[in-house]
Amino acid sequence: MNTKAIATIGLLGAALLGGMPAQAQKSADTLRIVSRNAVTNIDPYYNQLREGLVIAHQAWDTLVYRDPETFGPKPLLAKAWTVVDETTIDFELRRGVKFHNGDPLTADDVVYTFNLVSAPDSKISTPSNANWIEKAEKIDDFNVRVKLRKATPAAFEYLAMVLPIYPKAYREKVGPEGYAKAPIAAGPYRIVKVEAGEVTFERFADYYADSPKGRPAIGKMQLRFVPDATTEMTELLAGRTDFIWNFNADQFDAVNRMPTLNAVRQESMRIGFLRIDTAGTTDANKPLANVKVRQAIFHAIDREQIAKQLVQGGSRVPNAPCFPTQFGCDADIGAKYAYDPAKAKALLAEAGYPNGFETELVSYVLPQWGASMQGFLAAVGIKAKITQLQVQALIQRCGQVGECPLDAGSWGSYSINDVSAILPVFLGGGKDDHARDPEMARLITEAGSTMDAAKRKANYSAAIKIAMDQAYWVPLHTYVTTYGLSKTLDLKPYADELPRFWLSKWK
Repeated sequence: MNTKAIATIGLLGAALLGGMPAQAQKSADTLRIVSRNAVTNIDPYYNQLREGLVIAHQAWDTLVYRDPETFGPKPLLAKAWTVVDETTIDFELRRGVKFHNGDPLTADDVVYTFNLVSAPDSKISTPSNANWIEKAEKIDDFNVRVKLRKATPAAFEYLAMVLPIYPKAYREKVGPEGYAKAPIAAGPYRIVKVEAGEVTFERFADYYADSPKGRPAIGKMQLRFVPDATTEMTELLAGRTDFIWNFNADQFDAVNRMPTLNAVRQESMRIGFLRIDTAGTTDANKPLANVKVRQAIFHAIDREQIAKQLVQGGSRVPNAPCFPTQFGCDADIGAKYAYDPAKAKALLAEAGYPNGFETELVSYVLPQWGASMQGFLAAVGIKAKITQLQVQALIQRCGQVGECPLDAGSWGSYSINDVSAILPVFLGGGKDDHARDPEMARLITEAGSTMDAAKRKANYSAAIKIAMDQAYWVPLHTYVTTYGLSKTLDLKPYADELPRFWLSKWK
């Protein structure tokens, strides 16, 4: 048995002394969730965290629902829709839908939401999620016309996953800050408390009966944020939570041996990456402007070993900067970079760095994953000092070029099965693009502006070829989400990495 598994069992012995039995929580009808990634703004448009997206889908509803099994669109807040032309969609809203404060849903709420978040000055966390919308227009109280700035093939993916509807009157009354402290929405759960480190939900009694989400079986949910993975695991083993996820894969078997717990794996659409800042001008960034240095970094890291030994559970190494099932993710067009430390050293010497160089690796991934990359880089002479941060702190620091020479993170594309949810973000010329290659950005923009599938594929393939040839952004591995669950909880994980707590129930 490895040392991490032994440590897990050791934690169990200490933790159970103070734990509250899961059966007690079942009788209290309260699903307890713990996460180490704190959401600092619960408004779903103003955070990039997966936890923020999960919260959003419990409490907010969108016009369209994506079936988790088929990925097909179904009516949600919209009763029906008509695609008028490439840049026009008409929506008919359901009658009788209420927000959590009792206000009825009308076209005014949809028009307000879409026009607010799609505006150039909206400052939402991921502008590409909404900037394809030109405007929304009210036809009557229950009909809305949405005009698109351009043809958007993945429009219904975005409508289902990242465009929840605000209650216009309430949000205008309390303002953005007040809304983040006491949000009102129209989803299956209502948020009853938001405070530092905790969010509390209750089943919304007036949730509309014909929603494809269905009415939740569990009455209450409590989400707590803890500082690190060790605390998270301790809470699970102590019986103080019913759900954690993304814990260290080395602990999987040990958790599964516990009589009160289940450990479950599911590959997700999330990929791990190493972003290389080629546009920065500091001493730490300067070597990275050389393509041979960047190619050396690709060859230096044994991505297969990280996937198989650290991530585990069937993790794969992507050959392109996207998830393999996403439309436009051409895994064959890009250059392949096999693990080859000798070649990495040769490339460094050709670039003028025969003895390597010093740099910084900023990371929020599990420390052992970052340490593995650090070790591989050190073996070819690249001495990378690791700065370990929480997710939000890294996003804030690395949100502009020149601040983070290398940074390691992950991206789940908001579970949108189209490369328009990843390539424009990191390689399309925006704030999170640290390559700033104008030709690549042009190709990505053009690919997202046509309904012609062949043209989209051709442009995305050309952009991916540039990205891989120039070694701008290292796709490391797919994520295999590990779930630690109380055995009293019946919850099915899905490939889109979105826990649907409204579908869960007690056993």
